[in-house]
Amino acid sequence: MKFFIDTANLEQIEEANNLGILDGVTTNPSLMAKEGITGGEAVNAHYEKICAIVDGDVSAEVISTDYVGMMKEAETLAEIAPNIVVKIPMIKEGVKAIKTLYDRGIRTNCTLVFSAGQAILAAKAGATYLSPFIGRIDDTNWDGIQLIREIAEIYAIQLYETQILAASIRSPRHIVESALAGADVVTCPLKSILGLFNHPLTDIGLEKFLADYKKG
Repeated sequence: MKFFIDTANLEQIEEANNLGILDGVTTNPSLMAKEGITGGEAVNAHYEKICAIVDGDVSAEVISTDYVGMMKEAETLAEIAPNIVVKIPMIKEGVKAIKTLYDRGIRTNCTLVFSAGQAILAAKAGATYLSPFIGRIDDTNWDGIQLIREIAEIYAIQLYETQILAASIRSPRHIVESALAGADVVTCPLKSILGLFNHPLTDIGLEKFLADYKKG
């Protein structure tokens, strides 16, 4: 399973990349705004900086909701760097754009996915990645991890090549459960990735080893 970091913060991206386990980055307009980056030119320049840090795929999101607007933005974003993947929303115009971009050899990440039916549409259109928002699904008292399981089973049966990118990760446990459910990728905050290191028995064991060494 691939690890993507979900942020626009360059320091966090560099920290995750230095761990040696980072496979890519996802961002969105909200994450850009959190870093004080707004406006088309500034956002595109920031994507360029991110692509210079990581070798893996970097998802860059369109903000248009009509087919023509999405296509225009997608073509601009795809020119920033070879590892850009264009993030397209799961709406009718978005699916149409995904199919056209697929035919033109531009890779896409279908975002804001909340059902297995939507996952089928994205795969049929040729999306490279599919982003189910499991945390937001959990917020509505549904089961986000169960959705990952359903999509993984459907894709396996139908031999769809779209990769399941579990998004809206809220905790280290979400990462583990996504792996068990069949996700190809997880994208999460740095805090959740670092949380995988934590276990009290590891701390206790290391402390004992060091104490025993000092006795000698």
